[in-house]
Amino acid sequence: MLVETKARVGVFAIALGAYLPQFPTLVPEFEGQYAAFKKTIPDSVELVDGGIVTTKEQSMAAGDKFRAADVDLVILQLLTYATSYNMLPAVRDLDVPVVLVNVQKKRAPDYANTDTPTWLGELYACGAVGEMVADLERAGKRHAVITGVVEGGDPAVQAEIEDWCRAAQVRRRFRDTNLAQIGRPYPGMMDLYIDETNLYHRMWLYTKQFDWEKMWAIADDITDEAAIRAKAEDILDTFDIEGGGTVEKVWEMAKYVVAFEQWVKDEKIAFIASHYDGFAKGKAGVLDSMLIPAFSMLIKQGVACAVEGDIKVAMAMSILKTIAGCGQLSEMYSIDFDKDICIIGHSGSGDADISAKKPTMKIVPVFHGKTGGGYLTQFYPHLGPVTYLGITQDKDGRFKFVVAEGVNEEGPIFTFGDTNMRTRFTCGAREFVNRWSEAGPTHHMAAASGRHIDTILKVAKIFNVPVDVITR
Repeated sequence: MLVETKARVGVFAIALGAYLPQFPTLVPEFEGQYAAFKKTIPDSVELVDGGIVTTKEQSMAAGDKFRAADVDLVILQLLTYATSYNMLPAVRDLDVPVVLVNVQKKRAPDYANTDTPTWLGELYACGAVGEMVADLERAGKRHAVITGVVEGGDPAVQAEIEDWCRAAQVRRRFRDTNLAQIGRPYPGMMDLYIDETNLYHRMWLYTKQFDWEKMWAIADDITDEAAIRAKAEDILDTFDIEGGGTVEKVWEMAKYVVAFEQWVKDEKIAFIASHYDGFAKGKAGVLDSMLIPAFSMLIKQGVACAVEGDIKVAMAMSILKTIAGCGQLSEMYSIDFDKDICIIGHSGSGDADISAKKPTMKIVPVFHGKTGGGYLTQFYPHLGPVTYLGITQDKDGRFKFVVAEGVNEEGPIFTFGDTNMRTRFTCGAREFVNRWSEAGPTHHMAAASGRHIDTILKVAKIFNVPVDVITR
């Protein structure tokens, strides 16, 4: 990622304080279990340690620590039974989900030889989970439960923890970075229009406005020929260029990419929504002609770049890039009624990480529906499972996710320079288009290889937004 962020996850464990003087062996037992549990939190996040909580005062201290760190998520290990006052003070003032991890140390009891401390310490599949959820509900807190076992390992528990940490990374990325809006949305695409203040209040994403006049000069001070040459070679490694590519042929483009990379770092930008509707002459025409591959190089490095000034799809692209490793701008293209599949894709910048083979770059005299002409890029998404994510708003400005999973199939695709894929949905092409459109997702969505609805649902819970699941 050009701009790095690291989610902050609050972690603590609870046990009933009354048990400890009664059964002193529980203290080292719980300390060992908690130390082992913290090692299951992936290094990809920053762990904010609230410790083992057995009193209301310790819970309050953990809450102070979590608030000071502005945690993106709280993960709570239930060591044994505990009353809910051990939990509530730690999370009362936080607006993030609480994930209750209910893992039993032993797979099964040795019934005849189990005494009370062994039961409480190693075999209590926590009866407190229902109590915790009941009080989280009454406090208006979002929550999830993970149940499993330690002995012998539990891949399902580990996968859920890692999935939640990936989802938390989306929140941190939205909070710590900025969105660059260059120009304005495509004229008349009112589904794309957005209130940037509302965006900041509801999704924590701050918008920085840039004029194209500023961007035309972005590469003026780039003189490091070694850096330009390295970036030119990176472009050639990324794309097959129609008619053959050389360092000299992409030199000017590489210079702009180097400039964009520095601009992204300086401004802490992780999202770009841009649209140019000028005369595309002179310096403006040079930059406009190469924006598609230049922004594709940024997408490759984790910066979501959306055409037509669509801020909402830039957000969707970033979410998928963060949780799935790729995020491709898409929209409905066509329906092949004979094969019962949807043709989905988009012209413009794309993500090399979704492409099963080397993307291609070609020059066209005119961009359809847009000013000027120049380089088009075409990516070739992997066959197999694919996930689509759209982000929309209701009449009160509240955001909503719209998601679907399908399968990309082999077969003919359009060859006029746009990325497109043949997607089959379990509900059929006609019904998919009906359901997807009825959800009002705007006309753009992001795509990623693989099945990611379950992770998106976690992201939605963190952001406290509803989700329309169209089909799986």
